[in-house]
Amino acid sequence: MTDFQSSLSRRQWLAQTSALTLATAPFMAQAQSAWPSKPLRLVVPFAPGGSSEIVARAVAGEMAKTIGQNVFVDNKPGAAGNIAMQEVANSTDDHTLILGHIGTLAVNPYIFSKLPYDAARDFVPVTLVSKVPSLYVVHPDLPVKNLKEFIAYAKSKPGQLNYGSAGNGSAGHLAFEYLKMATETFMLHVPYRGTGPMLTDLMAGRLQAASVGAPALLQFIKAGKLRCIATGTTSRLPQLPDVPTVAEQGYKGFEMTQWYGLLAPSKWPKANIAKLEAEAIKATRGQVVRDKLSQDTAIAVGNTSAEFDAFIKAEQARWKPVIARAQIKPDGA
Repeated sequence: MTDFQSSLSRRQWLAQTSALTLATAPFMAQAQSAWPSKPLRLVVPFAPGGSSEIVARAVAGEMAKTIGQNVFVDNKPGAAGNIAMQEVANSTDDHTLILGHIGTLAVNPYIFSKLPYDAARDFVPVTLVSKVPSLYVVHPDLPVKNLKEFIAYAKSKPGQLNYGSAGNGSAGHLAFEYLKMATETFMLHVPYRGTGPMLTDLMAGRLQAASVGAPALLQFIKAGKLRCIATGTTSRLPQLPDVPTVAEQGYKGFEMTQWYGLLAPSKWPKANIAKLEAEAIKATRGQVVRDKLSQDTAIAVGNTSAEFDAFIKAEQARWKPVIARAQIKPDGA
């Protein structure tokens, strides 16, 4: 074969290869963008009625508009979120993700001697969706108007007041134990299976106090069914301008917020995780989600996977000593 014939053959081969690439490109792109091929299931590891559901539904509804499939919220409470975390970690359909939370990611690793999941190994952080201010509330029949009066009242009746939470190791449990340490008071903890049932008993007067994320409480505060005596934020909330912070009422530096973020099983294909991250960030940073969460005093974030991962590690370092000092134990321990 002459050099000219060899060169011609190479040109013909390159031309055929280019033509084939152009012809198959649309099909390759379609295959790569086929995920998700069915509705995405966003598991919330708590009972309906709390801040977690409000945050989950806000971001799920907006993501469904652009990701190509519906995103439905599935509440799976139990065992401080461990049941849901284990189920999602073991899922194999590449369409099941979970709403991570301060409890399941920064508390459970330190209160359970053995977990059915490994937060770092089994999951990939996708984005921190929201930070939620913690509010401290009491039943309106309690003879107190603010945190100072509540602390004085509690100290006059050591061990006689009950506060409720969504369960041992929940954000509400952590928030109130943090307050107890800061104020040197003694109150009894009553764990429930979720925020909803706990609030029912609080409003019925079977509990005296609680700390809950603002989104789940505002309607009851405005209706006079609960009295807010302090916020865990560093500054007052626009929705509750007359309620001072814990720090303002004599406990400088006090801050308590809950947080929620999306996580996917680490076994997912990286391309699917990358697409989910992009869509989740876009939804969370969008005006619709920001407005929805703002109405309930929640703060939309929408950071990157790497930033969320660093945030989780920082929160674990923050709460580990608090948990040890308060001797927080899981249900049944």
